[in-house]
Amino acid sequence: MNIIVCIKQVPAKDAPLSIAGNWIRESDIGFEMNEPDSYALEEALRLKEKHGGEVIALSMGPERVKQTIKEALAKGADRGIHIADDNFAQLDPLGSAKSIAAAIQQQKHDLVLTGLQSDDHGFGQTGVLLAGVLDVPHATIIMAIEVDGQKLKLKRELEAGWFQHIECPLPAVLTIQSGINKTKKTEFLTGTPKEVASKLVEKLKFEARVI
Repeated sequence: MNIIVCIKQVPAKDAPLSIAGNWIRESDIGFEMNEPDSYALEEALRLKEKHGGEVIALSMGPERVKQTIKEALAKGADRGIHIADDNFAQLDPLGSAKSIAAAIQQQKHDLVLTGLQSDDHGFGQTGVLLAGVLDVPHATIIMAIEVDGQKLKLKRELEAGWFQHIECPLPAVLTIQSGINKTKKTEFLTGTPKEVASKLVEKLKFEARVI
C-alpha cells in the first residue's frame, strides 16, 4: 500500500508572534511539524508495517519546510516531496488543495492521509477539498483504519461520545483525528561532526543491550 501523508510546517506553539505585513515575522520564531499531521504520519507508518508499500511525506512551503520533511524521513517515511512555494501562506484551503493535488497526481498511491486541521490556521478544510480536487472518496475524523482488500473499514468520531463505522473504497483521502495513536518522538543530534559522534556514543552507551 502506497500512502502519501500531507504534512504542514507551522510556527512552534510557544513562539512569540509579531505581525509583518499580512503574515508573521518568521525571523523571530521557530517552526515544527503540525501536531495533527504527526498522527497521520504515524498511522501511515503502522499501515505500511502491516501491509507493505511505502510512505511519502509531502509538504508545501519555503526552503525551511525541508527540515520538517527530514523529520518525517527520520520517523520512517520512505520518500519526501517538497512543493516549493514561498507564498504558500497566502493560499486559501482550496488553493492549497489544488497545489497539493497536482503533486499527488504524479505519484502512484492508494491512500492520502492528512491531519484533521493545522495548528496555525485551523481551517480543517484542506483534506476534504483535496479529495474533491482528486475526485476520490473521503472520510473525516478517523479513529481507526482497517484494510480489507480494495476497501477500508473506518471508525469515525462523532459528537457526545458516539462513533460511526463505515466502509470506503480505495483510493481515498482520510483526515486523521489526533489521538488515533501514540506518536514517536524523534531526537536530532546537532553540532560539529565530532560533537555529534560524541553525543551518539554517549546516547548508545545507555541504550546498548546484551543479547
